[in-house]
Amino acid sequence: MSNEKQTILITGGAGFIGSNFIHYLSNIYPDYEILNVDKLTYAGSLDNLLEIESHDNYHFLKGDIADQNFVAEIFSKYDINGVIHFAAESHVDNSIDNASPFVVTNVVGTVNLLQAAKQTWEQKGELAKRRFHHISTDEVYGSLENETDKFTEDTPYAPRNPYSASKASANMLVKSFGHTHGMNVIISSSSNNYGPRQHEEKLIPTIISKALAADPIPIYGDGQNIRDWLHVEDHCRALDLIYHQGVAGESYNIGGGNEWTNLDLAMKICLILNDLHPDVLEQASIISFQDLITFVEDRPGHDRRYAVDDRKIRQSLGWEPVMSLDGGLRNTVEWYSRKWGEVRI
Repeated sequence: MSNEKQTILITGGAGFIGSNFIHYLSNIYPDYEILNVDKLTYAGSLDNLLEIESHDNYHFLKGDIADQNFVAEIFSKYDINGVIHFAAESHVDNSIDNASPFVVTNVVGTVNLLQAAKQTWEQKGELAKRRFHHISTDEVYGSLENETDKFTEDTPYAPRNPYSASKASANMLVKSFGHTHGMNVIISSSSNNYGPRQHEEKLIPTIISKALAADPIPIYGDGQNIRDWLHVEDHCRALDLIYHQGVAGESYNIGGGNEWTNLDLAMKICLILNDLHPDVLEQASIISFQDLITFVEDRPGHDRRYAVDDRKIRQSLGWEPVMSLDGGLRNTVEWYSRKWGEVRI
């Protein structure tokens, strides 16, 4: 892909990773026209984009990618050079309670985007040139039981909850448009992201929020589920490289190289909070935020371990994470502390 001026459609740009990527993109490529399409469900907020909403090259379009007419209208109105598709229902617990919205947004929405892009770009004679970058997740691969195994780009999909099943379905559809139509598609899957602008329902913001309110910090099961943590800024740099330099039809895994059990991660965050908020400890009459950690009933089908082998992006595109977990976690805790105020009791 060329770095020349272009119009990029970002779906789900008011969400966690999408909003961080829009901030990144507007800084690195100030000449790009950015179209942000978001339904603004509970997990998306325009507050995430207050700093750039007045930029001349940024445009927000509220709408639902599951609405075929809405998607077609966007491609008719704007000359879109590329799509970077973040929009998704993503909370596993919610998918267990009700899978239908996950199929509608993650599967039907993806098909609508693919079909509109394919039709429009084919008419322009640029189907193989303009890029469709689909943002996926390492959860499509299932669970790792062996402590040394890692998911590669060739690992067969084995989703184990409705959320990951919907994302695996979307991946297969994206691949099929590449194989069937010669469309310039590319897929990236990352390990667990953390950093600013993440919804409070996710693990790290939940730990911080509960701690600042001196409420019990819930940890599923025995707390020994292992995740690999990637700072969202490192993820954004990887997406930049994949979108602009990745090989059409390929998939790329993005890992953080930071495997931690949920319990150890919570303990680590609590130590940072102890340092930053002794006033909350005093008001709550506790010695450490670690005292608030509480084990709760495990999530159904809770995958034990995720970890990706990201040698492909490191070797072929020269990417590597630069944010240490210690630095990234402290940066994240400080960001949420500023957002939510010093004390939430």
